[in-house]
Amino acid sequence: MEKRFAKPKGFGEILDHTFSLSKAHFKGLVMILLIIMGPVFLLEAIVGLFSGQSFLREAGSGGAWYEQIISGFQKGADGTVDSSSLSADWGLILVGLLSFIFFPVADAAILFVINHIRRNEEYTVRLVLKEAFSRFWPMLGSTILFALIAIGLIIVPGAVIGLTSFFGAMANPFLGVLLGIILFLGFALGIGLLLTRWSFYFASVVLDKKSPGFGRSWRLSRKRTWATLGLYIVFYLIVAAISFAVQGTFSAILGNSVLNSIITNLTSLFTTLFFSVGYAVMYLDLKTRHDAEDLKEMIQDYEIENV
Repeated sequence: MEKRFAKPKGFGEILDHTFSLSKAHFKGLVMILLIIMGPVFLLEAIVGLFSGQSFLREAGSGGAWYEQIISGFQKGADGTVDSSSLSADWGLILVGLLSFIFFPVADAAILFVINHIRRNEEYTVRLVLKEAFSRFWPMLGSTILFALIAIGLIIVPGAVIGLTSFFGAMANPFLGVLLGIILFLGFALGIGLLLTRWSFYFASVVLDKKSPGFGRSWRLSRKRTWATLGLYIVFYLIVAAISFAVQGTFSAILGNSVLNSIITNLTSLFTTLFFSVGYAVMYLDLKTRHDAEDLKEMIQDYEIENV
């Protein structure tokens, strides 16, 4: 086993290991992402060009595919919808569907890369892609289930907050706002902690072949929930800062053009690389901690039996 994976790591060590792995294996990881995500990005650019979007510079709002769909369903003054706009909308829906289906394969391939590195094993891009596609259906099913759970965790508390704030505001406007804020913060923290405990379902399905992986994730993240949530927040802040800086700069220059969309997608490719490596490092660190605890328990049980 590679020595940096052999012992549990602290908060800063996980970040440092993520940066070093991303840098050392950058070429292979980018190649994996380009093979899986590149065709989807190309399709999105083609849809934009065929819908009349300018390649170099275009004024308008909406950069991501889902933003373009929303803006694309605007009716004209006569209440009709342009057929070319509808075609573009369907194209963008297809892009979103393909992204949901195939982007997890890229994440799985990166998980296999980091796991091979952990074991000091040689690997090729072809090998890890083959391994990733071998887990395609379990990944897809578990991801859909996780998405449904996440949606339920958002909708139900949202309804509770809305109703409580409404009836509270009827009695006292200040009380209604205060209750809404308190409930929002409480539910947000609770949902964040729950999703953190279940978030390693994906790695469990990919590496440990445990489907849907929620129980495995729950056990591994025990005693590390707050630290893991903190790491997620740091990773998201880093990714958001990079995305905001690049997208804000090029959107101001290129507007809602196809070229800006390509640059935005390439930026997301690099941020996906960084986040996926970090996710893999966190999961393997939790496995190391869990395996060490299991070994300690086995030693203690053996000592008790032989007293």
